[in-house]
Amino acid sequence: MSESGTGAGLVTVEVAGRVATLTLRRPEARNALSIALLDGLLGGLDEVARAAGVSVVVLTGAGKSFCAGMDLKAVLGDPDAPLVLLSKLADACVKIRALPMVTVAKVNGAAIGGGCGLTCVCDMSVTHADSKMGFPEVDLGVCPAVVAPWLVRKIGAGRARGVLLRGGVMTGRMAFEIGMVDEIVDSALELDAVVGRLTDRLAKGGPLAIAATKGLLNQLDGSLDAGIAREGAELSARVLATPEAQAMLRAKLDG
Repeated sequence: MSESGTGAGLVTVEVAGRVATLTLRRPEARNALSIALLDGLLGGLDEVARAAGVSVVVLTGAGKSFCAGMDLKAVLGDPDAPLVLLSKLADACVKIRALPMVTVAKVNGAAIGGGCGLTCVCDMSVTHADSKMGFPEVDLGVCPAVVAPWLVRKIGAGRARGVLLRGGVMTGRMAFEIGMVDEIVDSALELDAVVGRLTDRLAKGGPLAIAATKGLLNQLDGSLDAGIAREGAELSARVLATPEAQAMLRAKLDG
């Protein structure tokens, strides 16, 4: 096993055989998406893309959460920060999808907003029944434009419309029932074993065949259209800059 750190240690990359694991490491902030963490994630993805012999990539979070979504402190008070952060999130999503390896989201705990978007970008996702997942952006006066295309590709336009406009969060069990999660376990204690079995199975696939199949699927659903991803970031940033969004976010932060 080899391990390296990136983004000032906010993201680590571990390689064991044909499986690489990227771990978000801001457990004290529930792995919230700051600009620095996203820089670390982008660097980690570049590192994994260059790794020889890797055919499966697991994305997970340190501590009790997968990723609590956007770091509110990072987007309040600095008018330039929202577009920078959201653009980096959009770029990270496209990079995850573009990896020639099979990507698996190991959703160990709460996956909210942009964090939940990351789980939808991965080829597969596994969580436990009591995890919290969802897209509460509209509840905060924010437009979920960066994550919307990935949710639509994951569960279909009709279901995605209901999820995004209703806002709020749901249990891991509910996420599984609507197709947002591919596998579910009853307890977080079972997650390691189930993901281990899944990655062992995936690692048996031919790397060239996996890469070719992923490339075809990405072409069929338009996953690698970076223009759409960046447009989503710009739209979200414009909405986030409005007095309504700023007031609702500050209320959430103060509460």
